[in-house]
Amino acid sequence: MKLIPEFSYTAELGAPQIVGPGPYGLRQVLPVTGGTVTGDRLSGQAAIGGGDWLLAGEDGFGRLDVRAQFDTDDGAVIYMSYQGLVEVTDAAAAALAGGDSGTEFGDHYFVTTPRLESGDPRYNWVNQTIFVGQGRVTPGPVIEFQVFRVALR
Repeated sequence: MKLIPEFSYTAELGAPQIVGPGPYGLRQVLPVTGGTVTGDRLSGQAAIGGGDWLLAGEDGFGRLDVRAQFDTDDGAVIYMSYQGLVEVTDAAAAALAGGDSGTEFGDHYFVTTPRLESGDPRYNWVNQTIFVGQGRVTPGPVIEFQVFRVALR
């Protein structure tokens, strides 16, 4: 198998709604308020209404549960959902809290498994593709992902 760069994705996040500590950790919901998708075969703008139902554990890791959609530059709509795991380092926590610095790709464990769906025939290929991504946190807060297509050849 090999990983082929497919697109980058940024998600601008609004203030979290804290659900509170529960039996599995601290649950909070972070709304997606904007963002972009940029790639050779896929580009567009994030649609309002997505979010991350983040579960922060006592082990210093956050379990991601994200649903979002975006409008492509050529008029299609793509739905994206992903699970993931993010190590909440001091730098990541500071960036998420509105700090002036962020993290870089590879600074901390931040891996996702995006699943894309589209009913537009031009994008049937996303329905039949496995993706993985790596993330980082930048000031804003903005989450940025590099997303790769898993290929056998």
